[in-house]
Amino acid sequence: MPLLNILRYPDPRLHKVAKPVTVFDARLKQLVRDMAETMYEAPGVGLAASQVDVHEQLLVIDTSDAQDQLQVFINPEIIWASAEKKVYDEGCLSVPGVYDDVERPAQVHVRALDVDGKEFTVEADGLLAVCIQHEMDHLKGKIFVEYLSPLKRNRIKAKIIKEEREHQRDKGKLAAR
Repeated sequence: MPLLNILRYPDPRLHKVAKPVTVFDARLKQLVRDMAETMYEAPGVGLAASQVDVHEQLLVIDTSDAQDQLQVFINPEIIWASAEKKVYDEGCLSVPGVYDDVERPAQVHVRALDVDGKEFTVEADGLLAVCIQHEMDHLKGKIFVEYLSPLKRNRIKAKIIKEEREHQRDKGKLAAR
């Protein structure tokens, strides 16, 4: 299967709010497989359906070193978050090459559905807690750079727009040959 296209910040489609998944069928299972393949190839540890322009409440996450512990969260909701906060250096497949500190609850409990529509809960801390919260933000139309100062956010946006313009210019030069 070809890899899915990951939307890049500041694409406005990244700000669309995802709808709950209501149909658990072969299409959903294929989307999960395609998202996992895309995430691993990128390489990343998490990917929200919103990042591949599918605005449904679906996350794939694998924080294992061996990349062999895929977790799928459909219609996830945080049912408890610790008062203790922790700062992590976050990055995002939609904001390539950019990393910065974001403060989030250190632990979360999440209720979600699996690909068959069966409910489960997960108690997460460390990287998994960060990843779940980061990816759930995508489902709400929020990107991690929105936690940063307006100055940092504007610099990141300008840098990415410039890189994209240069990429398009270089592609045009190759096509003209």
